[in-house]
Amino acid sequence: MVLDRFPVPAGDAPHDVAPAVDGGVWYTGQGAGLLGLLDLATGEVTRVPLGDGSAPHGVIVGPDDAAWVTDSGLNAIVRVDAETFAVTTFPLPSDGAGANLNTAAFDTDGVLWFTGQSGLVGRLDPAAGEVAVWPAPRGRGPYGITVTPGNEVYYVSLAGSYLGAIERTGDEIALIEIDPPTPEQGARRVWSDSAGLLWVSEWNAGQLGRYDPATREWREWRLPGDAPQAYAVYVDERDDVWLSDFGANSLVRFDPDTETFVALPLPDAAAAVRQIHGRAGEVWGAASSADALVRVTTTC
Repeated sequence: MVLDRFPVPAGDAPHDVAPAVDGGVWYTGQGAGLLGLLDLATGEVTRVPLGDGSAPHGVIVGPDDAAWVTDSGLNAIVRVDAETFAVTTFPLPSDGAGANLNTAAFDTDGVLWFTGQSGLVGRLDPAAGEVAVWPAPRGRGPYGITVTPGNEVYYVSLAGSYLGAIERTGDEIALIEIDPPTPEQGARRVWSDSAGLLWVSEWNAGQLGRYDPATREWREWRLPGDAPQAYAVYVDERDDVWLSDFGANSLVRFDPDTETFVALPLPDAAAAVRQIHGRAGEVWGAASSADALVRVTTTC
């Protein structure tokens, strides 16, 4: 494995990262109110302003190849066209005011689901342009969100310390709480593997959690080191699990077969990698405190 560092403009404070379909990499410049696109061939960054007051948090690539952003400053979902960089904004309804938008995921029907850390989950139908929100159980805390290969939607609550299932029946939804074995573990992010197992970064507990929806069984593993803080989690194409550990300032790979961790130290002190994403052979992180993106090439 080889770790490389890619600087972005000072002050961008990249929060989330998503590989683009053209081979570049999107990132949210939370400190500058913009979306950035890193060209790996040249190292140049295209910066797309998202509007006055923007404070973008999450970014993912949609089925239309566009970048979709959760923008807590605008309290809106923002679409950025991959070719023209045209910006389209989808404001939240009045009952979603002050949502503190966090993370999003597309289901297999092309519907966008998202979280608001102030205490809600939401849905955007891009075809209709309609946004709806629902209050989360236990209020404040919804953070990471994921969709399984079976098109099931799950989120986690950092303040509520639970995994949530979004059960859908037509236009109606029910939010089901699933408690982990460790109380107050601080579930921050969640990612599904290819089998539909759910992997959770447990910030307060310094653990990696796994929930099997079929058996309703949990397992948990503490990260190495004296004071681990598991922030981001991502599952790659081989079903290896990746985390960022603020306590050790490292990226960590977990092998589910051997149940072992390997830590890769980050090149910047207190780099604060808040989100991890990837594509085949590459794992990417956004080092928000270092104004940089990092890449682990896993096929070397």
